[in-house]
Amino acid sequence: MGSLSRRSVLRGSGIAAGALAVGPLSPALAVRRRRVAVLGGGMAGLAAAHELVERGFEVTVYERKALGGKARSIPVRGTAAGGRRDLPGEHGFRFFPGFYHHIPDTMRRIPFGANENGVFDNLVPAPVPLFPRSGGRDDMQLFGFAPDPRHLASPDALIRLIRDEWLGRQAVMPHEAAYFASRLVVYLSSCDERRMGQWEKTSWWDFVRAEKHSAEYQTVAARGMTRALVAAKEEVASTRTIGNMAEAFMYALAGVGTEGHADMVLNGPTNEVWIDPWLQLLRSKGVRFRTGTTVVGLDVANGRITGARATTPNGPTTIEADWFVSAMPVERVTPLLSARVLRAAPRLEGLKSLVVDWMNGVQFYLRRPVDITHGHVAFIDSPWSLTALTQGQFWTNDFPATYGDGRAVDCLSVDVSDWTTPGILFGKPAKRCTKAEVRAEVWAQMKAALEDTGASVLPDDVLHSWFLDPAIQWDPARRANTNDEPLLINTVDSWKLRPRARTGISNLFLSGDFCRTNVDLATMEGANESGRQAANAILDESGARGTPAPIYKMHRPPEWEALKVADKALYRLGRKNAFDIG
Repeated sequence: MGSLSRRSVLRGSGIAAGALAVGPLSPALAVRRRRVAVLGGGMAGLAAAHELVERGFEVTVYERKALGGKARSIPVRGTAAGGRRDLPGEHGFRFFPGFYHHIPDTMRRIPFGANENGVFDNLVPAPVPLFPRSGGRDDMQLFGFAPDPRHLASPDALIRLIRDEWLGRQAVMPHEAAYFASRLVVYLSSCDERRMGQWEKTSWWDFVRAEKHSAEYQTVAARGMTRALVAAKEEVASTRTIGNMAEAFMYALAGVGTEGHADMVLNGPTNEVWIDPWLQLLRSKGVRFRTGTTVVGLDVANGRITGARATTPNGPTTIEADWFVSAMPVERVTPLLSARVLRAAPRLEGLKSLVVDWMNGVQFYLRRPVDITHGHVAFIDSPWSLTALTQGQFWTNDFPATYGDGRAVDCLSVDVSDWTTPGILFGKPAKRCTKAEVRAEVWAQMKAALEDTGASVLPDDVLHSWFLDPAIQWDPARRANTNDEPLLINTVDSWKLRPRARTGISNLFLSGDFCRTNVDLATMEGANESGRQAANAILDESGARGTPAPIYKMHRPPEWEALKVADKALYRLGRKNAFDIG
């Protein structure tokens, strides 16, 4: 199925608009009811199950751990007292950019209390990001105001915006700020062919010529955008991925092509205000869930999957179905690629070359409120690339009355994006630190940025308790951590390795944040889109009738189209982009 832009969905024919307004066609219109086994209950698996059950399929979701995947809440067992709930832990805090479209569409279809737009109404703005600097440098409001769309409408306007407002007010030298802006102009004016043929094969670090500029330029411009905004690594991430995200963020800040505020968070723990209502809805529609099920092999015969072998608490079993959706993360899929599977689907060989890295969180529960900012915090000088959020200010529940023993009043949730760089306390990377050392190091790195001018922002006695993502486990024999839930990293020239939903095996379809999607980043949004793509492929392959799940494209700024057309001619002649002058 071809992709639909959000504009074409909303402005299409009356028939199409009416069909989308009432949702998919009735399950009774499906040619035959068919059994679907969704292998994995994270974002991709739940999205696939949602779309399939609404189109008349019998769906069972098999999950090895907990439903919701990396987005789920993780209650801190044993912390509840006095009738309260356990303290809310998590893999990492959730961040919903305004340019997401698939996740908001799903949320609107999940009822929640009296909310007019279902779970979507549980998203609230986090409008004031802060980039605190260490070493006495001025803290930054890197995106301190919402630009007018006219600021993005031409190369000259964009350069002025970045040079004079976004970077020019920071410690980056004016000529370096102007140079960085000129590189963004190069990307925004590049045609699709150049983006894929040249920039997909170029790292962001090389694209912005970071090696030739100052340490401040490297920290703020080259590294700050990748690690703080998209949790990528500038030396290995492709320019196409980072450039697409930069474009999306800029237009989201201007309120163009968005579903709401540029930066949104949930108004409560993820399970309470999103995942649990979603599961309740899916169960009411007939979806069955089997947790504690680990897929260990795929049986293939005559070009079809005949069964998925799995272990369960009750022993080994074979999952049988007419259609299989693999919705597991890539590191769980590759061990299933036996010689027999690869003979039937040789294109899946590329999955073995995809790269995963670590991005896991630690939550600090506080005895007193701390006033940092009304939004996300990015510690761009921290060796471990920390980002954080004080969550209680956004939640509707009274924190001490609802969670824990009543003495914790807030949760400071922190994501650690770099687990290989030595820290400032123990001189070791996070992978080599015990849980207690990780806690101490993260706390110290935050204080180094928040208290470098003598202010007391995070006094030690404010800490009630803490919780590290249980996917991180210390191996005393190796003196190192293991990570049961890593994250896909978009590396240079990896698009060619990433699969579409169809595998070449007629009844096996892939979904997950490693699949090819419009957002092109390992995110909840990409996982949701991939689940829809798998559902649409099954709908098409089975011959069942029904409206395909909508697939939305990223906003494409029309004001840059003429420059892209000109660049397409240059690219075909083997020449550089007109703005690429050094």
